[in-house]
Amino acid sequence: MSSFPQPAGHQAAFPRSTVLGYPRIGPRRELKRALESYWAGRSTRAELDAVGAGLRERTWRRLAELGLEGLPSNTFSLYDQVLDTAVLLGAVPARYRDAADPYFAMARGTDGLAPLRMTKWFDTNYHYIVPEIGPETVFALDAAKPLGEVREARALGYETRPVVVGPVTFLLLSSALDRLEEVLGCYEELLAALAAEGVAWVQLDEPALVGDRTAEELAAVRAAYERLGSFGPRPGLFVASSFGDLGESLPVLAGTPVEAIGLDLVRGGVPGVDAGGRTVVAGAAPGVDLSGKTVVAGVVSGRDVWRTPAARASAALAAVRATGAARVVVGTSCSLLHVPYSVADEPDLAPELRGRLAFAEEKVAEVVALAAAHAGAPAPAGPGRAQTGAAQTGEALGGEAPVGSGGGGEEPSVALSEPAPVAERSPYAVRAAAQAGHLRLPLLPTTTIGSFPQTGELRAARAAVAAGTLSQAGYEARVEAEIERVIRAQERLGLDVLVHGEPERNDMVQYFAEHLDGFAVTRNGWVQSYGSRCTRPPILHGDVSRPGPITVRWARYAQSLTDLPVKGMLTGPVTIVAWSFVRDDLPLRDVVFQVADAVREEVRDLEAAGVSIIQVDEPALRELLPLRRAAQADYLEWAVAAYRRATSGAGDRTQIHTHLCYSDADEILAAIDGLDADVTTIESARSGARILGAVSSFGRGLGPGVYDIHSPRVPSAGEVESLLRRTVSALPVERVWVNPDCGLKTRTYEEAEASLANVVAATRRLRAELGA
Repeated sequence: MSSFPQPAGHQAAFPRSTVLGYPRIGPRRELKRALESYWAGRSTRAELDAVGAGLRERTWRRLAELGLEGLPSNTFSLYDQVLDTAVLLGAVPARYRDAADPYFAMARGTDGLAPLRMTKWFDTNYHYIVPEIGPETVFALDAAKPLGEVREARALGYETRPVVVGPVTFLLLSSALDRLEEVLGCYEELLAALAAEGVAWVQLDEPALVGDRTAEELAAVRAAYERLGSFGPRPGLFVASSFGDLGESLPVLAGTPVEAIGLDLVRGGVPGVDAGGRTVVAGAAPGVDLSGKTVVAGVVSGRDVWRTPAARASAALAAVRATGAARVVVGTSCSLLHVPYSVADEPDLAPELRGRLAFAEEKVAEVVALAAAHAGAPAPAGPGRAQTGAAQTGEALGGEAPVGSGGGGEEPSVALSEPAPVAERSPYAVRAAAQAGHLRLPLLPTTTIGSFPQTGELRAARAAVAAGTLSQAGYEARVEAEIERVIRAQERLGLDVLVHGEPERNDMVQYFAEHLDGFAVTRNGWVQSYGSRCTRPPILHGDVSRPGPITVRWARYAQSLTDLPVKGMLTGPVTIVAWSFVRDDLPLRDVVFQVADAVREEVRDLEAAGVSIIQVDEPALRELLPLRRAAQADYLEWAVAAYRRATSGAGDRTQIHTHLCYSDADEILAAIDGLDADVTTIESARSGARILGAVSSFGRGLGPGVYDIHSPRVPSAGEVESLLRRTVSALPVERVWVNPDCGLKTRTYEEAEASLANVVAATRRLRAELGA
C-alpha cells in the first residue's frame, strides 16, 4: 500500500455504484433544438441555458430514481467537454475573445473567424474540438461551470462528483504536454475550490492512458498525480480510464496518491492473480499494487446496446476483489454519452430484440443491480425501475446471463475465415487511362462530397409518410423534385462532377440499414456526434444481406437530368459497421465482410445502370483503428481488404471515389492509398491543411477539402484559392480534385451555394493561370 497521506478532510467512501457520464442531448433532442434556435437568433443565451438546466435536472433526478449512488456532474456540455476544459483552463485563443460568444466561435467559427480543428474522440464517432495551445497561451482557471453544477445539483438535493478531462489527456490531445507544470497549477486551484465547496470526490478522465505511452509520457502521468495527490485539502481523486487496458499506465497510477482508479473491464482485460499471489493486469508487469485503492470496475459497457451478461460481470468483479483492492465499485466502462436514452422509447422494435437491449437507463439499472448483488444485498426498488427492465436484469443476476449480442440467442453464424475470392480491379494506371478517355474531365475537377442541405420540407415529408398523411408516391415525387433542384443548382454553379444530393436519405448509415437484412433501426435512439449533430445508429443484430438495389433508382433519375457525370453515392462497409451497434457473437472482421458483399452488389448494379462514377465513403476507417499499435496492422489489413472487396466489381472505366473526414487520416495514409480508390476526397480546410504535409507520395487522385462545411461561415474565394495553391504545390496538379471537407447536409442552401460559388471561382482562376 502506498505511504501517501490521505487528503485533508476527506471522509466519504466512494459510493458503491456510479456511471462515468450520461447522455446530454435530451431524450427528444431538446438540446439540439435549443442550440440551433440560439444560433439562428430565434432565442437568447438565457433561454438556451434554461434548457441546459432542465436537462441536467432531469438527469440527476432520473439517476437518483434508478438507485444510482454516485451521481456525476459537469458531464453536461453545450458543445463538447474538451472545449469546456479549454475554457476551464483559460486556453481561449486571443482572436476569439472579442467574439459575441467566444465559446461557439471556437466551436463553429463566425463570419470573420474560422473555428478550431475538430477530430474523433479516440475510437468513437464522437467529435471533440482540438484545443489550440501556443507559446502565447496563459492558463488561468475559470471554475464557474463545475462549481455552478455542484451548487445547482445541491439545490435540488443531490451531492455530485464533478467530472473533468484530466491534465495528461487534455495536453496530449493538444500536443502540449510540455505545459504540464502550468496546467497542474490550475488543477490544484480547481481542487481547492471544490474542497471549499464541500465536494467529496472529483473524477479526472484520462482515456489517453489506454494507448501506447512513452517513458516520457508515463513520467508525466506520475509527476501529475503525485503532485495533485499530495495537494490538500482536496476531494478524493478518481482517475477514470476508458476504451481499453491501462496497461503500463496502471502501475504508475497505482503508485501515486490517487484514491480511486477506473478500469474498463469490457474492452480491457480483467485483472487476475498469478500463482505467486501477484496482481496481473493486461499490458503491465505482474505485481501491480492496488491495495488501499478504490477500483471502479467498468463491467457495464458504455459503447454498445446489449444487456450485460451477469455471469461475466460478476466474475470480473470477483477478480478485482481478489487483487486486494480496498473497495470495488460497480460502474460503466466509459461514459454513457455513446448510447441512446432508453429502450422504453422504442416500441417499434421486435420484442425478442428489445429484450436483449440496454440503453443508458437500462445500463444504469444494471449497474445498480450488480452493485447490490456484489454487496450481497437485494437490488433497490426505486421509482421508475420497472420501466427500464431493471427488475428483469436483477433476476438474471441470479441465474443465466442475458444474451450479450444481437445474435438474438440464435446459433452464431459461421465465421467468414476465408471469404469467397473476388477478382481484383485492373492496375490504377490502366484504369486512369480508361477513365480519362471516358469522362473527359477538366484539370482540377470540382465536385461535392454527396449530400446537399436537408430542408425542413424534406424532413416534414418523411414525417408525413411515417404518420400516414402523405403517400409513398407523393413522397417520391417530392424527392425527385429536390433531386432536380440540386442538379440545376450544380449546373448553374459550374461544378464538373455532380451529385444527386441524397434527399431520400435520413442518414448515410441508417438509410442503408433500412434496406439491408440483419439490421434494425430505432425511432428515438439518438446519440450525439458533435454539437447539435445527432445520429441514430442502427442495430446490426443478424447476418447481413441485400434483398435488392438500394440507390439505383435515384442515381439513374439524377443522371437522366444532365449530361454531366453524376456520382452514385454509397457508404462503405467499415463505416456502416462502425456507426452501428454491432452484434458481438462474430469477429468484427467477419461482420464487415458481410456488409462488403452487400455493397459490392450495389456497385455492380449502379455500374449496370450507366453510372460512371461511384463514391464509396469510408469516413470511419481511421476511427476503428485500435488504440494500441500492436493491433493496428491486422485491423488495417482486413479493413482495406473489405473495401477492395466492396469495390472489386467495377470495370476500368468506372471511377471509384472514397471520402474520409475529421479523423487524423494523415496517420493512416498508406492504408488509404491501399484502398485503391481512383479518387480520395479528404477533410483538410478545417484542420489547416495539415494533411498536405503527408500526401506527396499519394499515388492517385486526391481532393483535400478547401471548404469547412461544419462552420456556417462562407469562405471567400481568396481563402479557397490559398488552400488550393497549397494543394497543387504538394501534389501533381493533374491528380488534384477540388471539393468541400464533407457533405453539405447540415448547411443551408444560401450558405452552401455561396461557398460553392467561391470554390468554383477560385478553381477557374487557377486553371486560367495554368493555361487549362
